Amino acid sequence: MTQALISGFTFIKHGLDLGYPIRESIESIEPLCDEIVVNVGFDDPELKKDDGTWEYLNDHFGHTKFKFIKSWWDPKLRKDGLILSQQTNIALEQCRGKYCQYIQGDEALHEDDLSIIHDSVIDLEKNTHLDGLVFDYIHFYGNVDIQLYTRRIYRQEMRLIRNFKDIVSWKDAQGFRYKNESKIQCKKIPARIFHYGWARKEQVMATKVKAMDKLYHENPDQQDFVYKRMWGLRKFTQTHPSVMEEWTTKHKNDLDIMSLPLEFKLKDLNLVVSDAWENLTGHRLGEYKNFKLRS
Repeated sequence: MTQALISGFTFIKHGLDLGYPIRESIESIEPLCDEIVVNVGFDDPELKKDDGTWEYLNDHFGHTKFKFIKSWWDPKLRKDGLILSQQTNIALEQCRGKYCQYIQGDEALHEDDLSIIHDSVIDLEKNTHLDGLVFDYIHFYGNVDIQLYTRRIYRQEMRLIRNFKDIVSWKDAQGFRYKNESKIQCKKIPARIFHYGWARKEQVMATKVKAMDKLYHENPDQQDFVYKRMWGLRKFTQTHPSVMEEWTTKHKNDLDIMSLPLEFKLKDLNLVVSDAWENLTGHRLGEYKNFKLRS
């Protein structure tokens, strides 16, 4: 391990009711981290009401390297998902490490990539002009063996940052920025984030979608969620992180999403063109990056 202290940090609310692999997410970063800060959200200012996630995680992670904190999710912050960055920052502020490895409750690292991340942190020690590491993303949709890869979703994002550099979680917690809102200078590494946010069974997914919609809108959509076959779906042929084996077996969807009719709209032609260009050149047209890549 590098001699520089590495803090892991995450947040979660209603992780049990909404089917999050939060225990597995934490386990996936545990070998990399010297401490892990877990911010568990509650429904009331008195911090008494949750779905059992607090007790569940404390029962599983009793070692002193784990630090659990409670926080209230203020419903007044129901706009653009800003409460997600607020909750991320609550955990980040408790981190003591020189570097901080972030993981969200529906994400996991692969054990094969831990050495890549470790060596990249050592490189950060030598390259003080860089303040973050950018990971590749694997997004699952509809099932644990179906991957969504298209310009519609981000393919890279920052998940490790240098601490004590006025860096904060940005907007709805997809990435990070400096406090002055400028983009962070980062290095791209070939480590992967496995994102299971859209891989739950349909009924659980419908509950999760409604819960998330309330974080973005005053009057959330009340329509029930159903999976649809969309452009960009393909079979996942790699291996899942070993910590996800039990979860992926339990949450494998009976639905064969690839057997559904393809829902294709005129605006999807842009995706077809840009995806074809990316396959030819490796360059994604119109890609938004919440960071600046440097070598």
